[in-house]
Amino acid sequence: MILDMIQEWFKELLIDGIISNLTGMFDTLNTKVGEIAGEVGMTPAAWNSSIFNMIRNLSETVIVPIAGIILTFVMCYELIQLIIEKNNLHDFDTWIFFKWIFKTACAILILSNTFNIVNAVFDVSQSVISRAGGIIQGSTDLAPGMLDTLEATLADKDVGYLLGLWLQTSVLGMTMKALGIIIFVLVYGRMLEIFMLTSLAPLPVATLSNRELGSMGQNYLKSLFAVGFQGLLMLLCVGIYGILIQGITTSADPIMVVWGCVGYTVLLCFMLFKTGSISKGIFGVH
Repeated sequence: MILDMIQEWFKELLIDGIISNLTGMFDTLNTKVGEIAGEVGMTPAAWNSSIFNMIRNLSETVIVPIAGIILTFVMCYELIQLIIEKNNLHDFDTWIFFKWIFKTACAILILSNTFNIVNAVFDVSQSVISRAGGIIQGSTDLAPGMLDTLEATLADKDVGYLLGLWLQTSVLGMTMKALGIIIFVLVYGRMLEIFMLTSLAPLPVATLSNRELGSMGQNYLKSLFAVGFQGLLMLLCVGIYGILIQGITTSADPIMVVWGCVGYTVLLCFMLFKTGSISKGIFGVH
């Protein structure tokens, strides 16, 4: 009788420990996954206006003068090309100077509005991500009622099973915190990449007006679109993850639930890493 009471007490202690471990693990997952869904749709200015203003001031005071020198070289090179194309001045037309003046004016206008162009790219991607967020509404939260069902299931298990599951959940709780840090690094790393691209925007934009040198500016614009729409791919990963998690939490096997959640979370981190290369491949960034 006394041994049965001790065994029941120990089982309740293990069950409480398992539920506590799972609650903390799931709360961490829900928080980190929710951050992904909330932050990938933000423009650089909305994400952190202080950093954005610092980047903008740095670009306008330091990078734009260098870009102006590059633009001067590019337009001089463009003028030489226009003259040489006409059979080394044997077939010379004065209209090419008007063409050159027009291209120069357009190039200066584009360079002076570099930040407006960059913001327009991210406004477009943010609009698409916001609209997609209304469609990808699959809840990423692990079902709260699942823990109650799991607790009832654990009551029928023996002490050895519960002890093994408690040890697994204790170790996995620390692992999931590490995965949460990885998710944090991925989300914030993307925003820092956006700020880095934005800070040097005038340099590649200054080359856009030339056919030969313009590939630098064109590739830069592709990079902007790629990193902007990477947020859509990250949001899609979160939506798929939510559907997969909801499916695994209906399992009657507690160990299957725990390891299934871990497996899908590792898969989520892996695919979040891949979203950058996938997006660049779609937009042809090289």
